[in-house]
Amino acid sequence: MTDIAAHLPPIRWWQSRGVRRFMRHHLALLGFAMIALLVLACGFGPYALPYDSLHIDMRARFAPPLSGHHYFGTDPLGRDLAVRLLMAGRVSLLVGFSAMLLSTLIGTLVGVTAGYRGGWMGAALMRTVDGFLSFPSIFLVLALAATLRPSPMMITVIIAVTSWMEVARIVEAEVRSLREREFVQAARMVGLSGRHIMFREILPNATGPIIVAASLTVARAILLEAYISFLGYGIQPPLPSWGNLLNGAQQYLASAPWLAIIPGAAITIAVTSFNFIGDGLRDALDVRDDHI
Repeated sequence: MTDIAAHLPPIRWWQSRGVRRFMRHHLALLGFAMIALLVLACGFGPYALPYDSLHIDMRARFAPPLSGHHYFGTDPLGRDLAVRLLMAGRVSLLVGFSAMLLSTLIGTLVGVTAGYRGGWMGAALMRTVDGFLSFPSIFLVLALAATLRPSPMMITVIIAVTSWMEVARIVEAEVRSLREREFVQAARMVGLSGRHIMFREILPNATGPIIVAASLTVARAILLEAYISFLGYGIQPPLPSWGNLLNGAQQYLASAPWLAIIPGAAITIAVTSFNFIGDGLRDALDVRDDHI
């Protein structure tokens, strides 16, 4: 059997069981396709449109969708809504991805340390997590946003420091279940350091729940950015984001409803797609489900 296995071709990542499970999850594939389309549209779309996001044309103000070259219409200053929507998507998606990376890093470090060390250190770290979770996150975000100078970087940091706790709890529980496994005991017996065991032995075996939590964190970060920008504490004009586009549209809901419907639809598509991807990743990376 060993000789036969040695002559078998190596399994590529796209042939793995997890990828095959993900490919069978139709909603996850739809979500992945929608996010890829959004990223490409926001990245390259503004260069294909004939208008600049700050170009003002008072003669074309409140033009409805599909008016000439204004595919999504114009805003109260006559600016093209399509190009502003795509530029806003750059900001909102960048904030979402950046906040996810930072919050996942913080939560993973706290969770791995608390789960592996245990004792008073683990208890102190997890009680800190519980303390953060005891505050309603939206009020904490708004308080920080109202106190600090709003900018994309600052909004990213604010969202990250109020979103890492869920990741920390997931990682801590996973690491606690792994630290008594045979491979960890073997690593201790050969004299490997605790840092090496945490980050080179245990953490690679806990990546599944981290990836799932990270995909859902992007959706939460986009919603939080939109929420605080809608309330006027987030990204400030003239730099567009999906949230402040909604803020500027609220007084025109009756006369120009497309100003709110289009950015609202973009937020809905992005958040729903990331949730679909998270569901697909959760099913694909579930090691308890071994059927093909």
